[in-house]
Amino acid sequence: MNLLRHLRLFVTVAEELHFSRAADRLGMAQPPLSQAIRRLERELGAELFDRSPRGVRLSAAGAALLEEARDLLAREERLRALARRAADGGLGTLRAGVPPDTTAAVLSALLAACAEDAPGLTVDLQEVTTEEQVRLLVSGGLDAGLLHHPVDATELRLGPEVSRDLGVVLPRTSPLARLTEPALADLSGHDLVLFPRAHAPGWYDRILDVCRAGGFVPGRLRHASNPEFLLALVASGHAVAFDQGPVARREPRVAWRPLAGRPLARRVGGAWPAARTPHPAARRFAHLAAGVLSRDHTASAHRATAPGPPDDTPRPWSVVYGP
Repeated sequence: MNLLRHLRLFVTVAEELHFSRAADRLGMAQPPLSQAIRRLERELGAELFDRSPRGVRLSAAGAALLEEARDLLAREERLRALARRAADGGLGTLRAGVPPDTTAAVLSALLAACAEDAPGLTVDLQEVTTEEQVRLLVSGGLDAGLLHHPVDATELRLGPEVSRDLGVVLPRTSPLARLTEPALADLSGHDLVLFPRAHAPGWYDRILDVCRAGGFVPGRLRHASNPEFLLALVASGHAVAFDQGPVARREPRVAWRPLAGRPLARRVGGAWPAARTPHPAARRFAHLAAGVLSRDHTASAHRATAPGPPDDTPRPWSVVYGP
């Protein structure tokens, strides 16, 4: 016997105290309703209604059962709602990777967007390189990730990408800092500071290919995982680096300039596993991340074109911590 269904029928009859009206309310014929109530009474071993020519009223057993039945049906509905929220990605924990160079402002905005979209979901953000994220997404160590493209997506599903033009970070004392938009070829003879190739091999190789095509063959390659170390290498005199701009504004000894023709664009997008059943919130995370990155790009572009200090003037740097 479907106990919950029969209890639902019982509650309706108890509220109407009339089998015909209860049947109309339930959208069923009266005889099957009467049979269902009789079956419930046999199952419970007690008569739930006193039936007489004058009408129907609850028996002592029926009166005792009514509130318990209502509570049980309400808990069933809460259970169903809970299951629906979990299936929609609104509950549980989402393990998500983000690149080490993700700014504090973006992280804070991403966590806020996730909290607003799914208040019951815990987002476990982990700082992981693109290459390691791909491995963890395939092996089951991560549910979603934010990757630098190009990337081997053979075993991944990809969300929307956001593209950000990169400029060049120069020593402030370099003659190139006097140019409004230096070209890649102008950088010839300089060393180039890049992140280690193991972090994002596809993006690393793409940068070098674009540099060679633009006439810039670095004197030598230097590697820096930490933005502070990158800035220190550039500030020391004969090295350059590529960046979106905000990092360079933290260091008064360097200058940031847009590149002529905008030859370099960093593409970032969300991803989740293709070979296994994805976390129900993985796709939403990818789309939320794209939205946050797009808004951050728009805000950065607005700051870059708004009246005020030139790009190479140091600005206060505020760090916003996520929840």
